[in-house]
Amino acid sequence: MVHYISPAPLTFEVIDKILSKNYKLALSEDSKKLINDCKAYLDHKIESSAKPLYGITTGFGSLCKISISKEDLSQLQANLVMSHACSLGEPIHQDIIRLMLLLKAHALSLGKSGVQLVTVERIIDMFNHNVLPVVRELGSLGASGDLAPLANLFLPLINEGEVWYKGKICDAKAINAKLGWAPIELGAKEGLALLNGTQFMSSHAVNALLKAFKIAKYADIIGALSLEAYDGRIDPFLPQIQAARPHPGQIETARNIRTLLEGSEFQQKEKTHVQDPYSFRCMPQVHGASKDSIMYVASVVEREINSVTDNPTIFMEDDLIISGGNFHGQPLALVMDFLSIALAELGSISERRTYRLISGDRGNIPEFLVANPGLNSGFMIPQYAAAAIVSKNKQLCTPCSVDSIPSSNEQEDHVSMGGNAATKTVKVAENVERILAIELMNAAQAIDLQRPTKTSPYLEEFLKEFRSIVPFNGQDRVMYKDIDAATEFLKQGDFE
Repeated sequence: MVHYISPAPLTFEVIDKILSKNYKLALSEDSKKLINDCKAYLDHKIESSAKPLYGITTGFGSLCKISISKEDLSQLQANLVMSHACSLGEPIHQDIIRLMLLLKAHALSLGKSGVQLVTVERIIDMFNHNVLPVVRELGSLGASGDLAPLANLFLPLINEGEVWYKGKICDAKAINAKLGWAPIELGAKEGLALLNGTQFMSSHAVNALLKAFKIAKYADIIGALSLEAYDGRIDPFLPQIQAARPHPGQIETARNIRTLLEGSEFQQKEKTHVQDPYSFRCMPQVHGASKDSIMYVASVVEREINSVTDNPTIFMEDDLIISGGNFHGQPLALVMDFLSIALAELGSISERRTYRLISGDRGNIPEFLVANPGLNSGFMIPQYAAAAIVSKNKQLCTPCSVDSIPSSNEQEDHVSMGGNAATKTVKVAENVERILAIELMNAAQAIDLQRPTKTSPYLEEFLKEFRSIVPFNGQDRVMYKDIDAATEFLKQGDFE
């Protein structure tokens, strides 16, 4: 299967298909024409213009006053890529590197960057052959584009850097030779077009959102299971109370819970208590607010990944080359901070439900969800782990977007720190997956301790699949393996 890159917008649905179904990439004829026409226009302007063109016939950043001779233009771009390749720390996940290649190829194909067709085709070749440049987590200020990580991403184009190939980190030059790929001789502006842009930030944002869509769905499913196990009431989920405060996410969550519990024997039991703790009763309000936040963030990110974010930007139809600020990551920095908080709250309320399930305060299930408590600690320490992760998320949710450190001799005097906002949001999402996995383990255990009573047909099927991965805990055993397995169950699952 092939996805043809074209001027048509990328959507999350399309991106998810490309990644999950292992689509190959190719350029549409429309995109090839846009790339070639823009390159021809740029070459003509360089030949005919007496005025300096930023980053094309000048140096970069605070060196923009220095003119570069025509014979040095290619070397200027190669020097840019080599000197800026300063991403440090842990290598980022290969899924995110694939996203970076996809998003950069899409952005360059819009015909406003002045790159060679061969350059875009090589980026696509790397994606298709799973030759994934090693990019590290630290180094982007999120302002002049993601300069350092994008430089590392594109070092292999000029026979430099390292790549992931068949599960190993290899010298890029050796892999290029193995595949018969000659190094790209970068043209005027081309290094700048590759390095300017928000694809490091936006790829982390897309990755976090793809996780967030699943997390929001699982939060409802697992929350419904916990409500069942805790002998919770359905009243707070009735449509009348949502209509009185009609936030879309709230309405959706309540409807989801009602649907998930249809046919449940637990809900047919008479309730002796008049209300439940907030972590159960307020799921529509808390889950719903996070869902509304996720959808807002998604709208910003989808707009960003279909934008031209390098600099300068070429407008052939207007005969303009404009040095502007589309590389600035402020839109992403703000919403990534927002998304991390929205996701962290889904983890926070989940941990509270876990705590309630092991507390024994309802009397329908034993303390710590195990026979012979005392001899067995049961589910005591998984709650500790969840609490520790919740606390870690609170630390990670400190906003990055409120910080700025000037760079490039004060030429770049306000930066977004969007790279840091984006990378930490992925970590928050991964942490929430673990917190929900722990709640699922607890809820499943609590349900099984109340057999033969059955929950709804949907939730029974969900539990059946889960129990094929993580069995009932009759006595103490090594728990981290169960938590890892439960987390993987959520990551790999595709539940409707």
